[in-house]
Amino acid sequence: MKIYNTLTRKKEELETVDPGEVKIYACGPTVYNFFHIGNARPFCVFDVLRRYLEYRGYAVKFVQNFTDVDDKIIRRANEEGISSSQVAEKYIAEYWTDAKGLGVRPATVHPRATENIDEIISIIESLVEKGYAYAVDGDVYFSPAKFSEYGKLSHQPLEDLMAGARINVGEIKREPADFALWKGAKPGEPAWESPWGSGRPGWHIECSAMARRYLGKTIDIHCGGQDLIFPHHENEIAQSECCNGVPFARYWMHNGYINVDNVKMSKSLGNFFTVRDVAEKYGYEPIRYLMICSHYRSPINYTMEVIEQCKASLNRLYTCRDSLDFAIKNATCETAENDAALAALLAKHREDFISAMDDDLNTADALTAIFELVTDINKDILSGTASKAAITDAAKLFDELTGVLGLVYNRSSGELDAQVEALIAARANARKEKNWAEADRIRDELKAMNIVLEDTPQGVKWSIAK
Repeated sequence: MKIYNTLTRKKEELETVDPGEVKIYACGPTVYNFFHIGNARPFCVFDVLRRYLEYRGYAVKFVQNFTDVDDKIIRRANEEGISSSQVAEKYIAEYWTDAKGLGVRPATVHPRATENIDEIISIIESLVEKGYAYAVDGDVYFSPAKFSEYGKLSHQPLEDLMAGARINVGEIKREPADFALWKGAKPGEPAWESPWGSGRPGWHIECSAMARRYLGKTIDIHCGGQDLIFPHHENEIAQSECCNGVPFARYWMHNGYINVDNVKMSKSLGNFFTVRDVAEKYGYEPIRYLMICSHYRSPINYTMEVIEQCKASLNRLYTCRDSLDFAIKNATCETAENDAALAALLAKHREDFISAMDDDLNTADALTAIFELVTDINKDILSGTASKAAITDAAKLFDELTGVLGLVYNRSSGELDAQVEALIAARANARKEKNWAEADRIRDELKAMNIVLEDTPQGVKWSIAK
């Protein structure tokens, strides 16, 4: 597999620290509000990365943090008249609701900043001791000028990166470019004891600490949105490499921005949408589909028309999968002469999918491979001449490939299948006995369940209206 590495600005073969294992750190949410559709993109994209690496046989350790102490959280706590920890708990719970809705699997570990204060303090102590950081009146600052490679991720010299940097009110750092590792306690803010007095960690240091604690000093892949390249990821590299003396991450992956009606999403412009807002109108799965239907490094434009197109594409996938189930159930032959040809056809679609995903996680081309599979399923597998074995193999491949992308996860349950089948059989029996009132009652019950019926030569086929 080749990955575009932001650090080197080229595609590179994936070579991990430990053969057969991939250690990934993904920047998670700052939990002070519902997360927006821009946040949803890295959550969905790097969930697919993890799924694909596991599909290819890697053991993946995936760490995604919760930033649960931060200026925004403290501000929200003051607004709501509750504690910072209560704000964090509230929106971590809301994160799980939306992440589950999007089909995003839980990480191997979801560490919180507040659970790693000792590790954070240990790294800061090391940076102070080595001369990369300094303490002043309860604060501790890192000096980027002391790290000769500062700027290597964003590919700009320090003087360009820091143009316009300033010292804010209340800060007592030596240079405008210096950034906080530890902030002295202020009235009403959460705080922990440290060698520099009571205080709390800065934003950047928490990820360096959690990555080292859960994945080691050098990790394989660090990922997040393009907006994190500078200063967050640049500062993580500086802290970690100055402290540990080894490269921090071998590969850096960054997803593109999301625009709304061709304008960058912004609260000030009023074009800001949370995942919860969009899901209430369109459902969660169309949002996930939107996030992966373009290459992850390309920008995405969110419009109502685009999300409707995503719903239509998903409907096509669900219809195909439902048709496969129906065909398997009603297949009349176990094997057929064209089984070998159909097996070769399925193998080609699998190869096309893998080729796309091996090329820097090209989910756009991978979806093309899936829809080409759907076309051939409709043309050759569901034509009425395929064997039960061939139809079953097609269904397995469909599940295999859509599963890697985390799609088609809202299929009906076995319990619903049995319930609907029983109602359809009861309706057919009522019609046979000319009990029209009972047949109409069952029809209305199915309609209330959002069940669509279709009469075919093989019998009644049903599906859930999307």
